[in-house]
Amino acid sequence: MESSKYVVIEGVIGAGKTSLSQLLAKELNARLVLESVEDNPFLEKFYHDMKSYAFQVQMFFLLSRYRQQEELLQPDLFNRAMVSDYLFAKDRIFANLTLDENEMLLYDRLYNLFKEKVLKPDLVIYLQASTEVLLQRIRMRASPYEKDISHDYIQGLNEAYNYFFFHYSETPLLVINTTGIDFVHKPSDLQDLLKHIKEMKKGTVYYSPQNPGARK
Repeated sequence: MESSKYVVIEGVIGAGKTSLSQLLAKELNARLVLESVEDNPFLEKFYHDMKSYAFQVQMFFLLSRYRQQEELLQPDLFNRAMVSDYLFAKDRIFANLTLDENEMLLYDRLYNLFKEKVLKPDLVIYLQASTEVLLQRIRMRASPYEKDISHDYIQGLNEAYNYFFFHYSETPLLVINTTGIDFVHKPSDLQDLLKHIKEMKKGTVYYSPQNPGARK
């Protein structure tokens, strides 16, 4: 990973992407770029009534993510190592799941205009987990705006993410199955994961440890 100056960590809600981004940025002494999810004024309403607020929440995310991506191209930031907890292209995963046909046409006009102007990562890390594990982690962190997230929504999102990254080839990709990993509370799990990240060079690599929680 020596040449990876811009690393992006992705995953479904509850996968641990922000936690790993923070840990990896510290390990690499890199600038940390976090998505401002809580700033979206439509998000809590969306989780209560997805059909009514899908377009508002999605357009707000698209525009705010693009503005943040523009900042990454500033000369004083461009030459620094960076770790981010989201990939700009993932915005369309959510749009496909929640927008109707007419809304998607309008969304795509803006998305296609923006996508060519964002900085491409040197490495993308995709954190996988089962739907049950994702829901358990979501409940544990007890975020007020996430309390109404349904099993069906997370299941659909998980399937959409897996499909997206199964076909992803834009950059080197490391896919990590985190169902049995606790890299936040278990130093051995974190160090093993960091080892695989640092060894990553090109192509797509799958890392699925067998029952890592049983290691001593």
